[in-house]
Amino acid sequence: MMKFLNQILCLSLLLSISITTLSFAQTCSNYKFSTNNVFDSCNDLPFLDSFLHYTYDSSTSTLHIAYRHTKLTSGKWVAWALNPTSTGMVGAQAIVAYPQSDGTVRVYTSAIRSYQTSLQEGDLSFNVSGLSATYQNNEMVVLASLSLSQDMGNSGTINTVWQDGSMSGNSPLSHPTSGNNVRSMSTLNLVSGVSAAAGGAGGSSKLRKRNIHGILNGVSWGIMMPIGAIIARYLRVAKSANPAWFYIHVSCQASAYIIGVAGWATGLKLGGDSPGIQYSTHRSIGIALFSLATVQVFAMFLRPKPEHKHRFYWNIYHHTIGYTVIILGVVNVFKGLDILSPKKQWRNAYVGIIVALAIVAALLEAFTWYVVIKRRKLEEPAKTAPHGATNGARSQYA
Repeated sequence: MMKFLNQILCLSLLLSISITTLSFAQTCSNYKFSTNNVFDSCNDLPFLDSFLHYTYDSSTSTLHIAYRHTKLTSGKWVAWALNPTSTGMVGAQAIVAYPQSDGTVRVYTSAIRSYQTSLQEGDLSFNVSGLSATYQNNEMVVLASLSLSQDMGNSGTINTVWQDGSMSGNSPLSHPTSGNNVRSMSTLNLVSGVSAAAGGAGGSSKLRKRNIHGILNGVSWGIMMPIGAIIARYLRVAKSANPAWFYIHVSCQASAYIIGVAGWATGLKLGGDSPGIQYSTHRSIGIALFSLATVQVFAMFLRPKPEHKHRFYWNIYHHTIGYTVIILGVVNVFKGLDILSPKKQWRNAYVGIIVALAIVAALLEAFTWYVVIKRRKLEEPAKTAPHGATNGARSQYA
C-alpha cells in the first residue's frame, strides 16, 4: 500500500509542476479583411481567441487598429482598450462592441474608471475616428484610428486590455473574474511589434504566483491530507506497523500543513495584489481550512493517552476535524481549478487521483473489517482462558 501511495504522491507532484495555460494554433499573419484593410503588424493575443492588427504612424502619433474576437456566440460583448496609466482595467480607454437583435452591431467608446463599471458610453482621453464593427460567422471585427498623445507615442510602448462578457438585453454585464478573463492584458511595443504579458516580468510573475498557489494547495490539502488519513486508518491494522504508522501519519500531515500554509499565504498576497478581483467562496474555504488545520495541529499537543477517560472524546474531535479538512480541501482544489482554468487533462488527472484514493480506501476498509473480525474471533478463547493469561499491552499510539 505504501508503494502505491508513494506513486500517487509522485504523480501529483509531476502533475502540479506541469500545469500550463491554454494556447491556440490560429495566427493572424495570413488573415484577409473583407474590407481589404491592410496593416503593418499583427499579434496573436494569448487569451480569449483574440487578435490585434495595427499600423502606427509615428509622424502623427496615430494608431490604426483592427481588433478581432473569434468564436464569439450571440449575446456577448467584446472590448479592446488602451490604458495610458497602468497595466490593469482601471483607467483603460475602451472600445466596446456587441451584436444587436436586429442584426446590426453597436460600437462605442467607454472610459473605465472603476472595477464596478457597466461600460457606459463616453469620451476617451484621446480622439477616436473611423470607428466601426462587423459581426459575421461568430467573429467580431472592430476598426478604429486612435490619435495618441505625444507622450504616449514617444514612449513606444502601450498597455492593452481586451475582454468579453455576457449581455442582459442591451446592457453589458460584468465579465468573468477567473481564468483567461483576468489574464487578458499585455504591453505592446509600437515600433518592434513585440507583445508581452502586462507589466513585463510583473505580469508573468503574477501568473506564476497563481500557479504556485494552485500547486501548493493542490498537493497539500488536495492529495497529501487524504493520503495521511488513509495511512492512519488502515496501516495501523497491521501489528507490525505499530508505531511506525503513527510517525508516518504525523510526518505526512505536518508536511501537508506546512505546504498548505505556504499556499494559503501566497493566496493572501495574490488577493492583496489584485484589488477588485474577488473569489469569495474559494477565499472563505481557504480561511476555514487554515483555521481548522491549525486547531488540529495544536490539539496534537493535548492528545490524552489511550487509557485516559477523555481519549474517546478527543478521538471524535480529531476525526471530525480531520475529515472536514479533507473534504473542504478537495472541494477548494476544484474551486481553484475553475479559477486557473488549466488544460482539461490536468483536471481529469486530479479527478483520477481522487478516484484512485477513494477506491484504495474502500478496498482497505473492507480488508480492515475482515482482519478485525477475524482477530476478534481468534481472541475470543483468550478471554475465557485462566486468569494468568493476557492479551498484551495496548499501544500508546492507538
